Amino acid sequence: MAMTDTKVTWRIRGEEVGSCKCAWGCPCQFNALPTDGRCEALVAWEIRDGHYGDTRLDGVRFARIYSWPGSIPEGNGTRRLVMDERTTPEQREALIALESGEQGHPYFEIFAAVCPNVVEPVVAPIELEVDRERRQARVRIPGIGEIGIEPIKNPVTGEEHRARIDLPNGFEYKQAEMANSVAWKVTAGAALVMEHENTYAQLSPFDWSSDGTSR
Repeated sequence: MAMTDTKVTWRIRGEEVGSCKCAWGCPCQFNALPTDGRCEALVAWEIRDGHYGDTRLDGVRFARIYSWPGSIPEGNGTRRLVMDERTTPEQREALIALESGEQGHPYFEIFAAVCPNVVEPVVAPIELEVDRERRQARVRIPGIGEIGIEPIKNPVTGEEHRARIDLPNGFEYKQAEMANSVAWKVTAGAALVMEHENTYAQLSPFDWSSDGTSR
């Protein structure tokens, strides 16, 4: 599949798992400033059903690592794409094309704009387990990053606390389960080294397409 300037028709649907360094709730979800002045995140996806032109993307996993010197809208962020080792050359070309922000949809377009510093994509095994209903997830990319997610718990009783974010007009998701990133870390180059505990996590379905729609 040759890369051209022509936009390709595509659609991908599946599960998203993300951790960032903000406190639970993540002010960035509401156009506010991050908890402590700057943003870092590791987000992973599993495409349950999808295509990019004639290339099927069913079962494809990929991740993106982000770091900003300030808030996301201020830009000048750094990003890196990680593609699962089981992807084919054609699927990798598709992911790189989507990641560029030149093939449509606000999620890819916006993050390409606010993260202009791109570290070369890498291929690695991506382990991903997610149970959105139970607010549990695990992501492991050997030598690069990992996430452990569990439900938010009442600090006094230990009882599980459930909260959701509803964004009817959201471009990333319409509804996300909030959870606790018990521990997560990244070692993916000088600008992309981070380690945090008990920070924000979100688990959400995604359904994006080349016409800019988020379903």
